[in-house]
Amino acid sequence: MKEAQGPTPAGTSRPYRSLSEALRAHRIDPTNHAFIKAIVDGIGISSLIDRGRYIEAIRRGEGAPLHIGRTYTNGFTEDERVVVGAVALRLQPSEGRAPYFYVSHPTELLPITPPRAAKRTTTPRVSAPRSDKPKPVEERDYGVCDVCFMVKTPAGGCGCN
Repeated sequence: MKEAQGPTPAGTSRPYRSLSEALRAHRIDPTNHAFIKAIVDGIGISSLIDRGRYIEAIRRGEGAPLHIGRTYTNGFTEDERVVVGAVALRLQPSEGRAPYFYVSHPTELLPITPPRAAKRTTTPRVSAPRSDKPKPVEERDYGVCDVCFMVKTPAGGCGCN
């Protein structure tokens, strides 16, 4: 999990009025909104700033700001305990912010399962056995040119035309 550090590519950054505004602006999956809100409420955030690829959440007290991306929230310390609902989140070491840890959002943890296929009530089709040999193509004789002695094409031409 690598993330770009610093201000937006244009060199500007703007504050957000609310978390919901920030999440909508960064097109974060609505399924993750309640999860992120629980983290932000538990940590205590004073302001939210647009940093291009992520939302920077400045803490009220001491500590590094959180970086809220589309699929992760980064900036926790190793000894920090983050609880959402009644579950303590499993923190993973960050690749982009060395001493800090991150947590993946719920949509990243959901297994991808294909929709269930409807059961067939009819008899399955049985196809004819296939032969492994391809059918031979019937060769045709289009004649030979009297001038250059090359085999003529199906259109009747040759190399000298």
